[in-house]
Amino acid sequence: MISSNHVTTSSRLVAVGVPDDQGDARDRSDCGSRTGATDSHFTIIAALNIITAEITFPTANMGQCGITSSKTVLVFLNLIFWAAAGILCYVGAYVFITYDDYDHFFEDVYTLIPAVIIIAVGTLLFIIGLIGCCATIRESRCGLATFVVILMLVFVTEVVVVVLGYIYRAKVEDEVDRSIRKVYNEYNGTNTDAPSRAIDYVQRQLHCCGIRNYSDWKNTRWFNETQNNSVPLSCCKPNVSNCTGSLAHPADLYPEGCEALVVKKLKEIMMYVIWAALTFAAIQMLGMLCACVVLCRRTRDPAYELLVTGGTYA
Repeated sequence: MISSNHVTTSSRLVAVGVPDDQGDARDRSDCGSRTGATDSHFTIIAALNIITAEITFPTANMGQCGITSSKTVLVFLNLIFWAAAGILCYVGAYVFITYDDYDHFFEDVYTLIPAVIIIAVGTLLFIIGLIGCCATIRESRCGLATFVVILMLVFVTEVVVVVLGYIYRAKVEDEVDRSIRKVYNEYNGTNTDAPSRAIDYVQRQLHCCGIRNYSDWKNTRWFNETQNNSVPLSCCKPNVSNCTGSLAHPADLYPEGCEALVVKKLKEIMMYVIWAALTFAAIQMLGMLCACVVLCRRTRDPAYELLVTGGTYA
């Protein structure tokens, strides 16, 4: 007697191309050669084939889904790397340009090291994005491995940028305090003189006057030479007409000194570098993770081999 489980199993055998019990009956009536023991043995083998198929099909689908998702994310991240390359180069260039305006107040040129590294990383990220896209689309094991190694090196470099950024950010205040008095004492009021241009630019841009306030101009060589009891016109508020810079009208002048504002500005610039490095370091971590997933599947998962070669399960 054939049980209900046997009938269910037999109905599944048709789907995978295995004869059912009715086919066995016909074969027995036609040939009369199959015994009960052979029939039971055949049924057990067919059931094992069904179990194997039911286990294998979900595994293959899950492997294909995981690979497809990882590859999609990886291609998207490579596009982000290209955008990141442009942004990092912009941040580095911005630091250089801004530093050029404030370089007289900050003599330590090593402060530009993070900016130099940021520009180098931006250039390298563009190359990384190109390698990553090609390796992902072509499913190249060597290309993906190279992609991961370069990403790790860039990640370490960006960590160095963050550390240097914090180090030089802490040194900004001492450097500015040491340099700013010297710069103010070199002021001569002409546009041909670099320190004079730097001071006038900073006072207009940051809306400040003097080191801590406008009274600091009394201790400068320029104030003593001119002897007109006035400060440079760059100290005048823009909404005041006919401002002469006279200390007799302090309401016409910026009340805040420049030292604190220059320190604040330079610290903001260093924070731009730090946040840019941290942001793209996090993105690179995700890129390395996705690339490792694809590499591991490529090496170990038979489902991935079927996906690559176009094979199917029988």
